[in-house]
Amino acid sequence: MTRIAWGGLMRLGMVELKLAPEVFWSLTPVELLLLAGVGPGRAAMTRAGLEELLARFPDGPRRERNR
Repeated sequence: MTRIAWGGLMRLGMVELKLAPEVFWSLTPVELLLLAGVGPGRAAMTRAGLEELLARFPDGPRRERNR
């Protein structure tokens, strides 16, 4: 079992990120680290990525978009 360093997480959440205590305690440690930008995360979606999603999951008839 991995021990959680609550003191460090509390400092990160409530001092560094300025989260209210009720917000801090509603998060899981993983969510807190994600908010802090710790970990690999994902890159922002590019225009090409958006076009791929639109092609895979169209909302309706495809029409020519202004570019």
